[in-house]
Amino acid sequence: MKERETDRQGAGPTPRTDTRSRAQKVALELFAEHGYEKTSLREIAERLGVTKAALYYHFKSKEDIVHSFTDDYFADFDALVAWAKEQPRSDATRHEVLSRYVGIVLASHEVFRFLEQNRASVEAMMHAGKDRFAHFRDRIDELTDVLIDPGAPLRDRVRATTAVLAVGTTCRFFLRQADDRDKLRAIVLEMATDLIPPAG
Repeated sequence: MKERETDRQGAGPTPRTDTRSRAQKVALELFAEHGYEKTSLREIAERLGVTKAALYYHFKSKEDIVHSFTDDYFADFDALVAWAKEQPRSDATRHEVLSRYVGIVLASHEVFRFLEQNRASVEAMMHAGKDRFAHFRDRIDELTDVLIDPGAPLRDRVRATTAVLAVGTTCRFFLRQADDRDKLRAIVLEMATDLIPPAG
């Protein structure tokens, strides 16, 4: 079975059509319909149209599915940073990095909504797997460093970090209100770009 393909060029999340990704999608649907606690692996397997054993090959528990959401998000994030580090520092690169980051955030909106709506249910498991989030600040710093020179004045670094954090918050806040996702993406990208001082 073909596993998840990572976009080695840092272009953002790639389409995933394997059993693993379909199981993630079905799990999100059932979690939204019945709640995390009331959804079983058996129900996920039934809606997916596979045996529980086939699902168990990819995920041993519901907790594994939830952890896979964050693992995939961070993998896309890390791939983007790795790609960006190989690019020349320029306004064009900065714009492309921000554009790809907005794409990653928008592609993960259902996951973030699930985490927010089921905070009480997943809090303990997230605490148990807190190492997954231990380096989140480092990731934000790394992304900021490819957007602006690490030796830039504090004011410029604060603006760049604000741009990165604002992308995630603004996308999640307005996605359900926006009729046109492409329009929202363009607005968020424009806002983030305006926050960062020009290269050079």
